[in-house]
Amino acid sequence: MKVNYLVISLLFLVGLTKLQAQTTPNQPYVKKIEVTGSAEMEVIPDEIYFNISLKEYFTDKSNKTKVAIETLEKQLQQAVKDAGIAKENLQIENIYGGTPNWWLYTNKKEKPTDILEKKRYVLKVSDLSKIDNILSKVDGKGIENVNIGRYNHSKMAEYRKELKIKALQAAKEKAGYLLQSIGEQVGGVLEVHEAGDTEGMPMPYNQAYLSNRISQVAMEGGDATGSEIDFKKIKIRYEIQAFFSIK
Repeated sequence: MKVNYLVISLLFLVGLTKLQAQTTPNQPYVKKIEVTGSAEMEVIPDEIYFNISLKEYFTDKSNKTKVAIETLEKQLQQAVKDAGIAKENLQIENIYGGTPNWWLYTNKKEKPTDILEKKRYVLKVSDLSKIDNILSKVDGKGIENVNIGRYNHSKMAEYRKELKIKALQAAKEKAGYLLQSIGEQVGGVLEVHEAGDTEGMPMPYNQAYLSNRISQVAMEGGDATGSEIDFKKIKIRYEIQAFFSIK
């Protein structure tokens, strides 16, 4: 008995097409418009994180008398307290050490005895003007380096939420006036997607200058927060992609 495989294949395809037609629901065509709404704002940072490095140092050329790191640390802690800053805003980030005369031991078996300890702290302040007063109360010779690590704002989560809402509202408003221009009306929302976000890291207009200036002030006990130093605001921007039906 000969089997006509061509006929069987055609019957199978016809049956599969009918099955798909039965299982696929009939969805009416929906007219829709796709738009992107955006919202942005600028805020002045109220959380400034300073990196402060303290180091032990010898007071004499014979390297017998030194100012201990504990003494410098107490000065810093007291200065932070006097500035009205909570003690939990000052934290130790790293502890390390070294010898100022390391080259004397390069080809010798004896170990160096003049190792000086160093500590790196992170200090969170809400007002930049407080930093020069804090540093002026710490032994300038014991301050190795001071710089600004990062910025933030305490209400950043609230600002993000607010901008996302405004971006979605802007998307609906855009869909409305675009459709109105061709005699149509916007309907309900069909889909919403976060298209993107941008948060600019605020930096002083010259970070290198500011870091060097602060380190210099730490040694001299001057003022690092004069009018010549300016801060850029944090720029936040969100975009929402939305699909709306057309009535």
